[in-house]
Amino acid sequence: MTKITFPFGALLLSLACATSQAADFTVNGPDGKPLPLVMVTRSATQPAKIDDSDNGYATSGKLQQGSFETTRFSDAQGRVHLPDSPGDYQVRLRKPGFKDVVMAPADLAKPTTWRMQAETDPKALAEQRPSNAWTSTLLVGRDDLKKEFMAQCGFCHQQGSAFLRRERSAEEWSTTIKRMVRYGARLSSEAQKEMPALLEAHWKDINAHPERVPAATPWTAELATASITELPIGDRFSQMHDFVQHSNGLVYVGDNLQDRLYEINTQTGAYTVYRVPPQPGDKLGGLLAGRLRDFPKHETYQGIHSLVEAPKDGHIFITPSYQRRLIEFDPKTKQFINHEIGSGFYPHTVRMDARNRVWFTLALSNQIAVYDRAADKFTTYDLPFRTFMEKMTVKLTPFFFKLIGLGLPITNWVKIDHHSTGVPLPYGIEVTPDGKVWIARLHTDEIASLDPATGVITMIPTPLKAPRRLRADRDGNLWIAMFNESAILRYEPASKKFTPFKLPVQPVGSDTPYALNVDRKRHQVWVNGTNSDSVHRLDIATGQWTTFPLPRKATFTRDVEFTEDGRVLLTSASFPSWHIEDYQPTLIQLNPNGPTP
Repeated sequence: MTKITFPFGALLLSLACATSQAADFTVNGPDGKPLPLVMVTRSATQPAKIDDSDNGYATSGKLQQGSFETTRFSDAQGRVHLPDSPGDYQVRLRKPGFKDVVMAPADLAKPTTWRMQAETDPKALAEQRPSNAWTSTLLVGRDDLKKEFMAQCGFCHQQGSAFLRRERSAEEWSTTIKRMVRYGARLSSEAQKEMPALLEAHWKDINAHPERVPAATPWTAELATASITELPIGDRFSQMHDFVQHSNGLVYVGDNLQDRLYEINTQTGAYTVYRVPPQPGDKLGGLLAGRLRDFPKHETYQGIHSLVEAPKDGHIFITPSYQRRLIEFDPKTKQFINHEIGSGFYPHTVRMDARNRVWFTLALSNQIAVYDRAADKFTTYDLPFRTFMEKMTVKLTPFFFKLIGLGLPITNWVKIDHHSTGVPLPYGIEVTPDGKVWIARLHTDEIASLDPATGVITMIPTPLKAPRRLRADRDGNLWIAMFNESAILRYEPASKKFTPFKLPVQPVGSDTPYALNVDRKRHQVWVNGTNSDSVHRLDIATGQWTTFPLPRKATFTRDVEFTEDGRVLLTSASFPSWHIEDYQPTLIQLNPNGPTP
């Protein structure tokens, strides 16, 4: 194992406070009457400057100071309180059915500027609506093809964002799809041939008739008590994939495309970036060196994917999806330790058990792995294959990786069926309170249980398609995100019973929940509204849903964490990040019941 240490110490950074502004404002409608449920977003006119001397990114190991953006919603009387803020700030007003208003600092004290005007233009009204409203118009009457398309083309970025719904020729779509298949999409060979013409005709028709884009999920009164902050991190070439809320109070976020780990104080906005160094012999792009050869900017040798904290000592374990290793990070010494696995491919989602063991999926070799820290030993478990040919395909993965590394488009040459045979893709993983390990296998519509004591694996078909990630509640029941079904499933191991819960979105069935997490303390499930610029909360006891819209358009989230005081953490993790409004990925904090920092 290799150790790399970063300098650290007691660093102090003070905010430069030009002025401190706090005030109550009232938002009015066109008739001069108070307007409720307006999204009011405050952002600094001059964000804090960081030292970006590391190829445009924050210098590794140096404390930086970020600038929060704060969003609140006006109450029934149109009132909104904006808390203290250092320096000057501008305000944006946003509400479905009304024109956006952006106010400069000098205009904030003028009541007339806090008035919104109704939007009447059908094109502008449609453009206000999130991706799920647009994709709901796609492939009507072709449900199986639509689910396949959303499953295979919607896991990196939204399909109905402004960037994707613009008109392209069938030839352009064909070229794009071939590139996406090289990136990892498993759209069937038949769909690859059929979709370009369908997409060309569809977006041409919808852009000519924007009135056909239906209304999105309505905003509800609960939002008046909510508060959201965003902390911009990284840039348009970053991908803030997964993260972990650490017991030390800091949040650690992995930039999958730039091999950087962000250590963030969510109360102050101060953060430090640590560059995860490549090991001798590592190639740019790792074991998939040819995959991103035409991506404009990336420093990906490891491919930071998923993170988990070890309760015993607070060390963070990171899966680098482009290598055959597990990375350990010590938040106290800022030291990275590399543990070479020696087998398997694409370390993916990672969790810890009560015995201080690290469990993770090996997505492309159809395996589960565990690292026993005490014994310094890896053990892998093979999941069953659907066919002999699938087994052979997976076993040949090392050979395929070598060809991909040479720049050969192997993934474009291989015939793909509608069931993604050849890539079963064990994805999410969870350890339940009884010590059992559970896996979601995305492409086979199954979950699996692994008994660590015996090594016995049991495969369980799911009644809905595309189980992506799963978490356990305090009762030991599993909650599973069903990606292309706009739903989640509860599985009760004791009774072997599945219960579906449709996400509360409009249009019905139009979201793609990438992941979820269970707030065991509050007995709630929080689900990524990956296609709808939102996050959904299910109260387990009452079965009641609440949807919280997020401030930026094309906010694609992949993970959920919680702070002890009840804040919900997310990251805008689109790949690439230039799909996001303002081209800016952020760490998002949502407090459903009051102010955030």
